[in-house]
Amino acid sequence: MFITTLTHFLNEEGNIPQEMPKEARELASFTALIVDEATKDYPRPKTSTGIRCRKKKCTGTIDITIDTGNEVIEWQCTTCNEGGRISGWQGSKWDNRK
Repeated sequence: MFITTLTHFLNEEGNIPQEMPKEARELASFTALIVDEATKDYPRPKTSTGIRCRKKKCTGTIDITIDTGNEVIEWQCTTCNEGGRISGWQGSKWDNRK
């Protein structure tokens, strides 16, 4: 399980830096994509997404839930069960809450 804080990936302007190592930039982009999808209809129950799993050769997609008590986004692949928790997303450019 990955435990990620989105703000750890961002620069002072709230962007994912281009000079970040490729693997870290890909993880940051994947995390941002999940936050974007999770907050489109905040709060909502477990939701299936069209987001593909980040694991090589896995054909699964990502399911997302939000624990509204502590506002942690949880995600899990429907095929390989890889998953994680995302915190620190509030107020980022991918936070779509109204």
